[in-house]
Amino acid sequence: MSDAPRLTSLAHGGGCGCKLDPATLRQLLAQQPAAGPFERLLVGNETADDAAVWELEDGTCLIATTDFFTPMVDDPVDFGRIAATNAISDVYAMGGRPLFALAILGMPLGKIDPEVVARILRGGAEQCAEAGIPVAGGHSIDAPEPIYGLAVIGTCRREAVRRNADAVAGDAVLLTKALGVGVYSAAIKRATLDEAGYRDFIATTTLLNRIGTDLAADPAVHALTDVTGFGILGHGLEIARGAGLTLALEADALPLLPQAEALARAGAVTGASHRNWAAFGEAVDLPADLPEWRRHLLTDPQTSGGLLVTCSADRADAILARVRAAGYPAAARIGRIEPGPARIRVAA
Repeated sequence: MSDAPRLTSLAHGGGCGCKLDPATLRQLLAQQPAAGPFERLLVGNETADDAAVWELEDGTCLIATTDFFTPMVDDPVDFGRIAATNAISDVYAMGGRPLFALAILGMPLGKIDPEVVARILRGGAEQCAEAGIPVAGGHSIDAPEPIYGLAVIGTCRREAVRRNADAVAGDAVLLTKALGVGVYSAAIKRATLDEAGYRDFIATTTLLNRIGTDLAADPAVHALTDVTGFGILGHGLEIARGAGLTLALEADALPLLPQAEALARAGAVTGASHRNWAAFGEAVDLPADLPEWRRHLLTDPQTSGGLLVTCSADRADAILARVRAAGYPAAARIGRIEPGPARIRVAA
């Protein structure tokens, strides 16, 4: 029996749960200079969007993003697959198609076997191959904790760019994957998640969000973003703030992974969930009788989560059916965009 340390034991957090909390990130970005008067920079950091977008001369746009994190699972191949899926998702969330990736690798030399590192890289490359792209290079360092991710370059036409700030009053809101990845991660770290739960966890976190490319081709789809470390409330609030409108969520309509409720009730909650609520809870209106476990799932950090979509209400059912048929059976209609202040209102 191997005495090698578990990957998750080498990191203080895991997955998108190790992101800086939203309040700290906003404070840091507010102190940075504006990107400048670059007319071809269609999307920078002004809207907390998923990737940067630069327009070329012929109306083609380049999409550039980077995403990396510490392990949330102990299997190195699965870690690589999840991290790659999560990073590529940013291109899909902008409405693009990925072209190639560069690996980002930090490993604690002397604490982790090189073969384990090779398996992480193999998992990432396998997932990139599934997306139809190569890992064309990268960079590595000796780091205190294991870190892996990708920088991804993609492309789209200008008319296909979908920001998180372009929701319209009256839009329906859809979510393409179930919530609960964070509480599953907490259970994995405690070694209390059963085999069925782990299979569900891997299935959702390695499901590519390639449907975003198809959705962006539909003029009835107005805003797109992926739900990651800030949870459904945090990324929903980015949509509300970007549009200057209210996002009304139906708590009972939110799709959940099969064991998410039971795990949340049992206290399998991440520290990131608490940080998320502290960062933006003042901009969220909750029902007075909302159970605490349900609130935790609203701030539950998702790694490689689904796409949050706003679209014309009269097309919502058809778009939802198309998403489900494309291989996202948990997709659901979860709310609407309303006139009002840039807040989230949750109804039970």
